[in-house]
Amino acid sequence: MYTINRTATTDMEVTSIRLERELKEKLKDLAGNQGYQALIRDVLWNYVQQKSGEAPSLCSRSDILASVEAIAHKEERCALTGEWIRPQEAMLLGLTTDGTMVPLSLDSLDD
Repeated sequence: MYTINRTATTDMEVTSIRLERELKEKLKDLAGNQGYQALIRDVLWNYVQQKSGEAPSLCSRSDILASVEAIAHKEERCALTGEWIRPQEAMLLGLTTDGTMVPLSLDSLDD
């Protein structure tokens, strides 16, 4: 996940958000020592970067162990190049070294 440079809390705006108690507890568990508010900021920055096209690549070519052909069902971003993959467009699903499947454009693994 993308992590931003930490801004002093005195330079941040206060925003109130209502969360279900269970969600807040799960966020606290996931955040550990980082703190759940910092985790929420990281998640929101990651989302903004992905939607705005500013997201860094999610992995490198050496992280891909195998790939299979697929068809996109929704708009995706190639984990290697960052280029958009449109719905119903042919794509690849890449199996990474950590066992996750990531979307890949057809030409992203070409030499």
